[in-house]
This record gives sequence, C-alpha cells and structure tokens, in this order.
Amino acid sequence: MISVVIAAHNEAAVIGRCLDGILAPDIDVTVVANGCSDDTAAIAARRPGVRVIDRPEPGKSGALNAGDAVAVGFPRVYLDADIPLTAADLRTLAAFLDGTPGLLAATARRALDTRGRPLLVKAHSAINGRLPAYRDALYGRGVIALSEAGRARFGTFPEIVADDLYLDGLFGPGEKAETPAVVALVETPRRTSDLVRRLARVRAGNAALRAAGAARPAARSSWLRDVVLPRPWLLPAAVGYVALTAAASRAARRSDVGWGHDTSTRGAVGAQQ
Repeated sequence: MISVVIAAHNEAAVIGRCLDGILAPDIDVTVVANGCSDDTAAIAARRPGVRVIDRPEPGKSGALNAGDAVAVGFPRVYLDADIPLTAADLRTLAAFLDGTPGLLAATARRALDTRGRPLLVKAHSAINGRLPAYRDALYGRGVIALSEAGRARFGTFPEIVADDLYLDGLFGPGEKAETPAVVALVETPRRTSDLVRRLARVRAGNAALRAAGAARPAARSSWLRDVVLPRPWLLPAAVGYVALTAAASRAARRSDVGWGHDTSTRGAVGAQQ
C-alpha cells in the first residue's frame, strides 16, 4: 500500500484540494498539522480514512517524523499540501519506483506555474526552470517517493529546513530519478516580495545542509553557463534573476529566516471545507 505523509502548517486553503485528489482505498494518508492557527486539522479530519495528527509545535521535520511513525506502507511518499496530484499520479510514481532496477527514490517532473505573476517572478522562473541541477534531483517538486530500502537509508529527519535537499543528498546517480509521466505543478509566488522570502528560506536551509556536508555543492554560475549563454534571448530575464538572487542572499543572512511557506499562493486557492 502506498503511504503518503503530508506535513501541513496553516494549509486550510489547500489541504482539502490536495486530499480530494489522492484519496483512494489503496492509498494510506497521514496529515500532520503542526503549529496551525487555522482549520487545517479539522478540514483534513473530514476526509474519510485520513489519519490526522495535530501537533501544537510548528516544524516540518518533527511533523514528518510523526507521520512516519504511524504510516503503514511503501512506497512512502512525502507530499507538500500545495501540490495537486491524483491517486493515479501516485500509483504511476510508485510503479516507476518499483519497476526501475536500483531506484530507491523517485519524484515527478517539475513545472512552474507563472500565470498572472509579476514580471520579475516570471523572469526568475524563466532561468530557474531551465537549471540543469533539477534534472537529476529530488528537490523543488514538493513530492518525493521512497522505497522501503530507500527509507532505510536514514533514521529520522534531522531538524532542518531543506528536507528535500537532505533526501536528495542521500542518494547517488542511478538511485534517484524523476518520471515525466507525473507532473508536479509548483505555483510560483504571486508577489515579488514573497519570492524573495521564499528564496531566502531556501538559501538559508541549503547553506546549513552544505555546511554540514549533507548536500551537493551549489553550482553558482550554472544560470549563466548552462542557461543564458546557450539562449542569449534570456539575458533580460537573467538581469532580474541575478537581482532577486542577490536580494535573497542578503535576506538569508538574517537570523529569523526559518521554515515556512508562501501565503500568496495559498490565498489564491481559497479556504476549503
């Protein structure tokens, strides 16, 4: 049986849509509401068969560990509440993982939703969406599936921000892959300021993991070498990309950067029942 673990912090606007898409008799679902001040837990509990854990403490690592402790099957899928997948998507992902020799971790193909976004957000996505670092990685999709052997690669999730980068660092070439048959539609922030905050959180979390030697080194010049130079028409977008990256780098140095999510995309979906 496929087991899905969803760590949800103030996800009332999207958790209903997420669960309605994936619920099926052969899919075990655990939602761990952590530090919520909204109706995330109540909305999840109204879905038949969903196991809900309501933790007063915020924190994704603790929520993932709590969900892992009660999940019953494999593959084990860690899913973000704002990624709209279907039960068929999860079965396809599981079949890809189970049917590929040597594969321990799998994810979906990444697609960025930039509809109605500001010009700077679109510019950043035009570069970021073409970075080769995502081609053989698990991060940046909001969904990661591990086989039982893959899950045995580590004990509990450490207290980190970049859980997807942490998982990515546990598996080498041939042990992890994406399947183009499943698409994870990642909503980009609807405001430029929200994008800067998201990038700052990512940079701070990634830097902490890399300092501990638990993640691949960053390819700082890849945006130029691998994306812009082969596509000179992207140069205007690159100017915005560099400006936003610099702003996020400055913001990431603040001590109050921690785990969170982009509220601008949640608000666009609207509260659910």
